[in-house]
Amino acid sequence: MECVVSLARLAPSQHGQLKYASAFVDETITDIVLAGDTLRIVHSSPLGNAAVEERVERLIERFSKGDFGFKENILFEHKADTPYNEDIIARLVDDRIIRVLEPGMFIFREPFSSLMRFMDYAFVSKIARRYEGLKEEHYPAVIHAETLNKTNHFTSFPEHIHFLSHLREDLDVIEQFSQSIRASSGWKQEAPLDLNANMAKPRYAMNPSTCYHCYEGMQDEVLEGDGIVVTAISKCHRFESKNHTDFGRLLDFSMREIIFVGKPDFVKENRLKSIEYLKELAAEWNVDSFMEIANDPFFTNDFQVKASFQRNQEMKYELRLRIPYLDKSIAASSVNFHSNTFGNAFNIKFGKRNAVTGCVGFGIERWVFAFLAQYGLDEARWPATFREQYADWQKKSL
Repeated sequence: MECVVSLARLAPSQHGQLKYASAFVDETITDIVLAGDTLRIVHSSPLGNAAVEERVERLIERFSKGDFGFKENILFEHKADTPYNEDIIARLVDDRIIRVLEPGMFIFREPFSSLMRFMDYAFVSKIARRYEGLKEEHYPAVIHAETLNKTNHFTSFPEHIHFLSHLREDLDVIEQFSQSIRASSGWKQEAPLDLNANMAKPRYAMNPSTCYHCYEGMQDEVLEGDGIVVTAISKCHRFESKNHTDFGRLLDFSMREIIFVGKPDFVKENRLKSIEYLKELAAEWNVDSFMEIANDPFFTNDFQVKASFQRNQEMKYELRLRIPYLDKSIAASSVNFHSNTFGNAFNIKFGKRNAVTGCVGFGIERWVFAFLAQYGLDEARWPATFREQYADWQKKSL
């Protein structure tokens, strides 16, 4: 079946966010196409076209309610005449450099895997270590559900959550599960045992964002000085439905962050420095890019309020790298200011006041994908400075 919905009530700047959210309307959706002011959804829902259309209309109402008040502003732009204009994903697959297990879930091989390690090294050495007193931490890929509750992740981004569970601690359940798998000649998607009845209630989820563990680790602490700068890299996990077919939108990805926790001026000043550092790096590596005001894709009825507040207060900036063969761009880094949201949630104090926080994120796989989309796999065509730094790193890492 095919459902066609008019987007005439929405501003063009909101069409992409509606397309993204529409992937979560019904689990039978197989394709979503945005053409002008029309959204076409292909599905096999037993509820029928009318129900799917009604759900999309609910999303349109959510996104169109009130004055969106978006501030469109580009902080800086670095234009580069890049030599590559082919489908880099197809090339990487053909050359067996990546193995697509399913949309959004890849195995990365050389040289992609080396470029990931090099870029992470560069983000630490060129940006993170410029902050005095930098501390490095290491976080698990799993996070307490209660921690996500404190960050309001369950109410802001419920569609992204990967819950973790296990078979109930019950010998009968465990034995019945094992026997049912054996009787079925192995695991099947439609498990013979009722998993819903035999799984424990989840206490954990896969971590969706590196910085959450940082705040969890400082809970109920009274910190000294003006602030703390922490850096960490961790595997992050976000379920994004059919959107995983989009370029660079992974189910499992590596996120390097630089996290600021402290007094307001400390966080704001360091956040501004990070913008300059990113600007310098974009020019040094000659990546075709720009930084703009952005908002998170809140999946809530108060989307308008939250997204407009973020943009008008300039709480989120994204460094976007252009993908020539798609004639589009993807966000590879973000610069965020959270005010005292997490300081309040985790009772982190500087003196008698709750801390404010901010962070800079680097999506490692996205950086590599975008760089290769602009310059290809032939190192001779890479920008000279990048090529020299990469070669130098390779020698040191042997």
